[in-house]
Amino acid sequence: MKFLLTEKRFFIRVDFNVPFNDDGEITDNSRIVGALPTIKHVLLNGGACILGSHLGRPDGKKLELSMRKIIPELKKLLDKDVTFLEDSIGSHTKEICSNLKNGQIVLLENLRFYKEETMADIGFAKELSDLADIYINDAYGTTHREHASTATIAQFFGEKVPGMLLEKEIKSLKKLMDKPKKPVTAIIGGAKVSSKISVIANILGFVDNLIIGGGMAYTFIKNNGGRIGDSIFEADRLKDCSEILSKAKLENVNVFLPEDILCSNEFSDSGLQKVTDIYEVPEGWQGLDIGPKTMAKFEQVIQGSSTILWNGPMGVFEIPSFEKGTHTIAKSVAKATQSGAYSLIGGGDSVAAIKKFGLQNKVSFISTGGGAMLESLEGKLLPGIKALSQ
Repeated sequence: MKFLLTEKRFFIRVDFNVPFNDDGEITDNSRIVGALPTIKHVLLNGGACILGSHLGRPDGKKLELSMRKIIPELKKLLDKDVTFLEDSIGSHTKEICSNLKNGQIVLLENLRFYKEETMADIGFAKELSDLADIYINDAYGTTHREHASTATIAQFFGEKVPGMLLEKEIKSLKKLMDKPKKPVTAIIGGAKVSSKISVIANILGFVDNLIIGGGMAYTFIKNNGGRIGDSIFEADRLKDCSEILSKAKLENVNVFLPEDILCSNEFSDSGLQKVTDIYEVPEGWQGLDIGPKTMAKFEQVIQGSSTILWNGPMGVFEIPSFEKGTHTIAKSVAKATQSGAYSLIGGGDSVAAIKKFGLQNKVSFISTGGGAMLESLEGKLLPGIKALSQ
């Protein structure tokens, strides 16, 4: 951020879309923590901050999704007073923002309380832009959305830049996708092939190894002629699996599918459990985690890697009986990182897993963007990033 900060008002698009428990307590403040360096930089250099974010998908005004809920945590983390504005636009909001003193902070109400936000409405974006002198986008998790505050707004500012968190996200992906240190291993898991097809197709151009686990593995196994019992799979994605395997062969990418799995006759901790060959799952049983042979093989591949991408768990790690595979992968990625590998973790479930096992400080970078990271990995230029250079 190379410009004069003193006596300037900054509209900072942050991503404070954080989870809450039933008692109204924030369960993971990492997105707020991620925005702090940018906010503090502006404040320490004599600027004033106007923070804008969304919370959830309110579809209109819902008080339970008010940004007011963020104020106590933000005050505590910044150790500064934060003014909450009940309206994101309007004469009162404009007056408050125009009179902000150096070092002051305001947080606007949930931007998605206004339908114009998700419609990328130019009038709404102009009103938001009138509140400040300089625009900073530090909300990587929303850069794939062409919304008023993430894309449309930028055209109204002569000075517009990525925040420190967004810069980190961009650099971490470049480190992975632009001439990464080889060998490169991508670990792709999660429930559905359909949500990762475009990602896998694009990353085959720069990875050496592709590990596939989680529920999506069963669609590949079904495509290969295996018996998968009652395991989850997508019948309409079998052709996609064939195409991925063919492309991987053309690109000389090693594909590793599970060999054995832990299955159960119930989707719970209380059912019967047994380890079986993934190609021979009995009827009435479903695969819910990878097995010991697969864990050992995947660990071997990861330990031989210099660059690692992990997106998606290996099983239903939320249920204690089926967390071992995901835990093993998490430990293996952490171990490889400690030995010098570069590791990038992204996607809600992968991030939740690495934090559940207390390994978040033992990997290179944890992305704050789920959908944004996936679209970046597909090779797309995200609207929120593109707008900063136009």
